[in-house]
Amino acid sequence: MAFDYDTYLRVDKTPTLWCWGCGDGVILKSIIRAIDALGWNMDDVCFVSGIGCSGRMSSYVNCNTVHTTHGRALAYATGIKMANPTKHVVVVSGDGDSFAIGGNHTIHACRRNIDLNLVLVNNFIYGLTNSQTSPTTPNGMWTVTAQTGNIDNSFDPCEIAMAAGASFVARESVLDPKKLERTLAEGFGHKGFSFVDVHSNCHINLGRKNKMGEAAQTLKWIESRLVSRRKYEEMTPEERVGKFPTGVLKQDTSKMEYCQAYQGVIDAALAKKKA
Repeated sequence: MAFDYDTYLRVDKTPTLWCWGCGDGVILKSIIRAIDALGWNMDDVCFVSGIGCSGRMSSYVNCNTVHTTHGRALAYATGIKMANPTKHVVVVSGDGDSFAIGGNHTIHACRRNIDLNLVLVNNFIYGLTNSQTSPTTPNGMWTVTAQTGNIDNSFDPCEIAMAAGASFVARESVLDPKKLERTLAEGFGHKGFSFVDVHSNCHINLGRKNKMGEAAQTLKWIESRLVSRRKYEEMTPEERVGKFPTGVLKQDTSKMEYCQAYQGVIDAALAKKKA
């Protein structure tokens, strides 16, 4: 029996505005299937997105949605979760949105360990605004802001998330949607801040302009950079250069979740007032 995506989508908003072959559609479908696997009621879900191609995603999901200002998706999501701690909040953000202008919000959401789910659509470029360098653009690549090749060293978002204190960190790609779905479901079910770095293709503003060809060729490039976590751990430091491990990289259930901790502050204040 075919999966009923229409239950979860605003079908009056389709077809999407994404380019042919864009990985955003794969990620959207994997998120929906993960939500379905967890049995969440869509009335209890809030979908928050920032600015960029991935920011369009909130327009297509049939639940509570907020399309926010550039870099501020996690700030809005934090307020939503604090006011509605029993609800499920999923944030979708691009590499520029969440690690450039929104980098400060990302590290502090990780630090607080608030029960939010950040899905990073990591396509290594500012796709919507026509190919500017992002924090994950590989060294040497052409962008409109680095036309002789990017000289910046790129971020590893998972390393930053782990260092900042996120209690669930994983990496997958659009190459294996079923594995992505399972990892998202595991992250969404985690109590605390969950971060999933999804390597995705922007074959229009990264692939073509760096002579990698169309979607299939850009996906092959992504595949060449990814290895399983187990294989990565067996590699030498030299072999790890330019490679990124996939799978669940961190899962810590011992940390106090932020809304839970904040409830303690509320209880203490109310007790003091009564006294």
